[in-house]
Amino acid sequence: MENEIKTGTTTVGIVCKDGVVLAAERKATMGYLVASKEDTKIVEILPHIGMTQAGSVGDIQALVRYLTAEAKLYEIKNNKKITVKAASTLLSNILYQGRWSFFPYLVQIILGGYDKNGPQLFILHPDGSQLEEKKFFSTGSGSPMAFGVLETLYHEDLTIDQAKEIAIKAIKAAVERDIASGGKGIDVAVIDANGFRKTEIPLGQK
Repeated sequence: MENEIKTGTTTVGIVCKDGVVLAAERKATMGYLVASKEDTKIVEILPHIGMTQAGSVGDIQALVRYLTAEAKLYEIKNNKKITVKAASTLLSNILYQGRWSFFPYLVQIILGGYDKNGPQLFILHPDGSQLEEKKFFSTGSGSPMAFGVLETLYHEDLTIDQAKEIAIKAIKAAVERDIASGGKGIDVAVIDANGFRKTEIPLGQK
């Protein structure tokens, strides 16, 4: 059991007119074992950038450390904030380099943020491929259920509060049908002109 990788998740990212909303449930699994009911799957990279995790927890933790360090070095060297797109490209390059190793990074990532270009959302895959999704995206084992909610409820000019409500509904839909999604709550992060902030909502709360 110790050699099994902690996996299983549902994450969501939504772009609205004033910012980006990220959401994720908190269950982590090791095979058929619930390894954790309080796994944090949304992390702050910098005050204006956050990312979600889906896949191997260890790989995500290593990537977070790597990306955070490189982004801070960039800002020190250039004396300016790294853009969301530049951070996404940096992470894409890290993932691409890993594809040639014996154990590539087994992850799917939503990276979102807010800078001078406004709110942005990028999706990154294990091979380093990078997709800019201007509306919404979901990753993980529960993403098919989450996408159903997102496709139905998303509309242009969402406010942050409306996007948060849709993101929570999408995560709850996944928790209802995906055995690898669940845990004790839902983490919801907002990234806008005021920076990154995250709250936890109990799963029973509407």
